Amino acid sequence: MFRPLLGSLLIALTLLVGTLPAAAQLFETRAKQAYLVDADTGTVLFAKNENDQVPPASLAKLMTMEVVFNAIESGRLTLDDTFQVSENAWRTGGAASRTSTMFAELKSSIRLEDLIRGVIVQSANDGCIIIAEGMAGSEDNFARLMTERAHAIGLTNSVFGNSTGLPHPDSKVTMKDLVTLARHIQTTYPQFYKYYSEPDFTWNKIKQRNRNPLLGLDIGVDGLKTGFTEESGYGIVSSIKRDGRRLFLAMSGMASLRERAEEARKILEWGIRAFDRKQLFEEGETIAEVGVYGGENPAIMKAKGPVDILLPITYPDRLTARITYHWPLRAPLEAGAEIGVLKVYIGDTLSQETPLFAVNSVSKGTLHSQALDALLELAQFWR
Repeated sequence: MFRPLLGSLLIALTLLVGTLPAAAQLFETRAKQAYLVDADTGTVLFAKNENDQVPPASLAKLMTMEVVFNAIESGRLTLDDTFQVSENAWRTGGAASRTSTMFAELKSSIRLEDLIRGVIVQSANDGCIIIAEGMAGSEDNFARLMTERAHAIGLTNSVFGNSTGLPHPDSKVTMKDLVTLARHIQTTYPQFYKYYSEPDFTWNKIKQRNRNPLLGLDIGVDGLKTGFTEESGYGIVSSIKRDGRRLFLAMSGMASLRERAEEARKILEWGIRAFDRKQLFEEGETIAEVGVYGGENPAIMKAKGPVDILLPITYPDRLTARITYHWPLRAPLEAGAEIGVLKVYIGDTLSQETPLFAVNSVSKGTLHSQALDALLELAQFWR
């Protein structure tokens, strides 16, 4: 039993002890920022500057589509709704703009489903602006909706200044947030996720192929988006499903189209091949017992289910785990209360965080035990 006397306790559970330096990376990439996550276990397989804020380029269109999908899911829109092509949309994102476009005709009406396919497959800037104006009256208003919605679904370090990802001083995203967004889209809107794997789309008699270079490689990639700006370089958000596993990847800061395709393919295939699944704790297994200040007995910590992680095949001895919580836990303590977090590291990378809950209730102890806890706390303070 652990009877902690520290204000922010770290209980080190060394599961496997290694001799390699903690700073050594299991994988090297030319991308400036990268983040690779296993969908099922949530294991972070690779992280490099994942919290750097960079311009999103066309990767912002993932957030644009999330807002649209959410509106359809909630019944505010349907795929058959039509939107008008304004002169602003035509000039800013259409044929006249010389940017990615679906070549929407000025003053025409377009079904929402066609706009969605234009944005996803053709990376259509005009399609984004048409949707933004139709849903929110202006692109500025829509960008505020994007940011509000992003924060609501857990994108804590991203802000959107427009619907297209065209250069804007306010637009910033992180690779970690983009993976969170991609996972959210795939799990929350499976009926719409299929659009990301469409090989091509034709509008206004102009056929354009999907800009994702990994779709045609037959390696299991089925989404999501590419982007480029002069400031942030070439980026990609992608997902691969193979051998019963799904991975999500976000990368940015690559120097060319070719480098982006090569680096993304390499890290995705490495992520599929280089890890084995390992169960750390069975469902219902006690993970730790911790003292409760003024309580008659310790609190037993468990996760809500089994705790699994992906372990690197090459260096399995680099896995360690810690339990963290803020002391003191005070009695009375109710069963089911979230009281800690199990943090699992591969080398120096925080690969997984699992909330821990009190299995048992803890009532206040006797006056004698409460006084003893107070004396122990005082002794620790003066140490």
